[in-house]
Amino acid sequence: MRYASPLLSLPGAVPSEGPDEGVAAHYGDLFREQRALAEGSGFVDLSHRGVLTVTGPDRLSWLHLLITQHVSELPPHEATEALVLSANGHIEHGLSLVDDGETVWIHTEPGDQTALMEYLESMKFFYRVELADRTADFAVVQLPAGSIAEAPEGVLVRQTPYGRELFLPRERLREFAEDGRYGPPVGVLAHEALRIEAHRPRVGLESDHRTIPHEIGLIGTAVHLQKGCYRGQETVARVHNLGKPPRRLVFLHLDGSEVTIPGHGDPVRLASDGPEGRQLGFVTSSARHHELGPIALALVKRNVPLDAALLAGTTAAAQEPVVQP
Repeated sequence: MRYASPLLSLPGAVPSEGPDEGVAAHYGDLFREQRALAEGSGFVDLSHRGVLTVTGPDRLSWLHLLITQHVSELPPHEATEALVLSANGHIEHGLSLVDDGETVWIHTEPGDQTALMEYLESMKFFYRVELADRTADFAVVQLPAGSIAEAPEGVLVRQTPYGRELFLPRERLREFAEDGRYGPPVGVLAHEALRIEAHRPRVGLESDHRTIPHEIGLIGTAVHLQKGCYRGQETVARVHNLGKPPRRLVFLHLDGSEVTIPGHGDPVRLASDGPEGRQLGFVTSSARHHELGPIALALVKRNVPLDAALLAGTTAAAQEPVVQP
């Protein structure tokens, strides 16, 4: 189930589409919002993301067995990222989590909470854990890195290098936006532009049904290589030791003279082969950046030359490697 944010009724709010449906794409001035976010001002409404909780004395040791991250001894209030993999090592779910000392709080991609909840429920067995879908009760809000605003009293904060994520009671979202201490609301288009600039992959956009963590740069951030067994670990270990993932994530500087920019799924080819050439990958995310112009991330075959000029859809693109071949 998707939730429509009450902030869509704020002046200038333009609804987002696609995977970010339910929140504002922008509030009337995309580049101003990007600059504010980059300078540590404003907040981003991410209330469309799914929220789950895990309670019980076995919560950390149990999660440790199921996910790619080492969490059996996770200190309270320390943020981490993790994945759930298939038996073949393909990414199925991405988790952003924090433990408050009694409960593990997880937020995940919009709409993914139901499937993730079903998987976790199927793996409870005899462990002393309880799961709950709290999406209807809590909204994720991000304060950018550099923001000096204090989080509301009693609200759980997940501190990351890119800002603070608040698990805000959904009923307080409009009050939060109107408070004034947190700066202007910033749409998800600005948030996405800065994410792409930072080369940060997003599960479901930079990944497809056969993506393994190595291809999009999640080893070390969402995958711990020295922990015990979990589903998909054999693939992770084998590819890590051989060092040859079949694809790699690249950052693209796009030709700024084009009216439109390529979208998710548009083919990537060698520029020398033209728009009818052999497809070597696909665009995963794209945005218009306030300083860099049009930019994108793409997943391409490992053997694409590092210095090759590319076409993203029909747009000329210069690549920077995110994952080395």
